[in-house]
Amino acid sequence: MMKRKYISLAVVMVALATMMGGCKMYKEYTTPTDVPIIDEYARVKDAPQDSTSLGNLGWRQVFTDPLLQSYIERALANNTSLKNTKLNVDIAEARLQGAKLSYLPSLTFSPNGAGVKLGDNSMDWGWQLPLTLSWQTDIYGQITNNKRSAESAVRYAQYYNQAVQSQLIASVATCYYNLVSLNNQLKIYNENAQLAKETNKTMKDMKESARAGYTEVAVVQSEAQYQSILGTIPNIELSIAQLNNTLSLLMNEKPQQWPVNQGSELALPAQFTGGVPITYLAARPDVRESEENFAQAYYATNIARANFYPQLSITATGAYGTLMGSSVIDPAKWLVNLAGSLVAPLFDKGQNMATLKAAKARQEQALNNFQYSILSASADVSNALANIQAYRTQQANVEQQEAALAKAVSYNKDLLSLYTTTYLDVISAQQSLLAAQISLENVKLNENLGVITLYQALGGGR
Repeated sequence: MMKRKYISLAVVMVALATMMGGCKMYKEYTTPTDVPIIDEYARVKDAPQDSTSLGNLGWRQVFTDPLLQSYIERALANNTSLKNTKLNVDIAEARLQGAKLSYLPSLTFSPNGAGVKLGDNSMDWGWQLPLTLSWQTDIYGQITNNKRSAESAVRYAQYYNQAVQSQLIASVATCYYNLVSLNNQLKIYNENAQLAKETNKTMKDMKESARAGYTEVAVVQSEAQYQSILGTIPNIELSIAQLNNTLSLLMNEKPQQWPVNQGSELALPAQFTGGVPITYLAARPDVRESEENFAQAYYATNIARANFYPQLSITATGAYGTLMGSSVIDPAKWLVNLAGSLVAPLFDKGQNMATLKAAKARQEQALNNFQYSILSASADVSNALANIQAYRTQQANVEQQEAALAKAVSYNKDLLSLYTTTYLDVISAQQSLLAAQISLENVKLNENLGVITLYQALGGGR
C-alpha cells in the first residue's frame, strides 16, 4: 500500500510539473518591454495613426504630377516583384488555413482485400472497407504555437508586400525626377552651346576685323568651350536613355521614352520641420515585419520546448468487411477498434536539446534585428530631414548665384559688342553661369529625392 501511495504521489507531481510547463508554452507573444527603444515602440505601436502625417498619406496625395501618377499606377499593376510578394501573402494564408485545420482529426479511407489458401483448400477471399479517425491532442501547445506562428507569417508577408510597394513607388518617383532633372540639364547645355557658338563667331569676326586683343587665341579658346559643351550632351542623352529603360523595367513594359513635366517639384509638409515622433516610425512596414519575424522565433522556441513533453494521440478505426488473417469470416461484419497512445521522449541523442538551444539563439538574433530596425528607421528619417534642410539652404544660395552670373553674361555680351571687354571675361562668365545652372538643377533634384526618401522612410506608399 505504501509503495502504491508513493507511486501515485510521484505521478501527480510529474503531472503538475508538466502542466505548469505547458502553461508557459501557451502564452501568446507580446512586444517585449525590457529593451528601452522597443519599450517606446510598444507604447505607441497600437496608437491611432495621424492620417495627415507624410507616411500615412496616400501616394497620390504626395506625388501629384499626373504623368508620374500614371507611371506609378502602371508599375503597381505590372511590376513582377510586387506580384510575387502578393503571391507570398497568398502562400502564407494557405499555410495558416492548414495550421487552423490541424486542430481537427484526420480521416482516412483505405479499402483492401486479400486471399487466404490453406493446404489443398480453395482460395478464400476477404476484404475490408476501413475508416480511420486519428486525433493528436494539443496538451502542450504545439498546434496552437504553429497556428500563431502562421498568423504572424501572414502579417509578415503583408508588411513585406507593403515595403516592396513603398520601394517600388519610391523607385518610380526617383526615376521620374531624375529624368526631369536630366532633361532640364540637356536644355541648359543646348542653350549654352548656342551661346558659346555665337561667342565663337563673334571672336572670329573680331579677329578678322583686326580688333585689338582678339587673336587666334581667342578664337581657339572660344571654340574649345563650344566643343566641350557639345561633348557633354551625348553623356546626358545616354543617361536619359538608361533611365527610360529603368522606368520601363519597373513598369514591366518594353523600353521606350517616357515624357515628363519639366517643372514638376515635390514639397515637404511643414509639420516635419521640428522632427518626427516614434509613432510615425512604428508604422514603417519593415519595422512591423521585423517584429513579426521575432514573434515567429518566439513561437518556434515554444514548439521546441513542447518537444520535451509527451504527445497524446487517439485513433479510432471502423471497418466493414471480412476478417483477414488466420481465418476468414463470412458474411461481412462491422469491426471497430479504439486506441490511444502517449509518446514521451526519454533519450533522443540530444536532438531536442539542440533544437531548443538553436531556437533560443535565433530568437535572440530576431530580437537584436528588431531593435536595430527601429534605430535604423530613426536614422533614415533623421538623415532625410537633414538632407532636405541642407539642400533647401543651398538652393537659395545657388539661385542667387545663378541670377548674378546670368547678369554677368548679359553685361559681358553687351560690352563685347562695344569692344570694351576681353574674350577671357566673356568665356569665364559663360562657364561660371553653366556651372551654376547645373548646380541649381542638382540641388533641386536632391531636394526632390530627399522628400521621396523621407516619404519612404516614414513607411509611405499606401
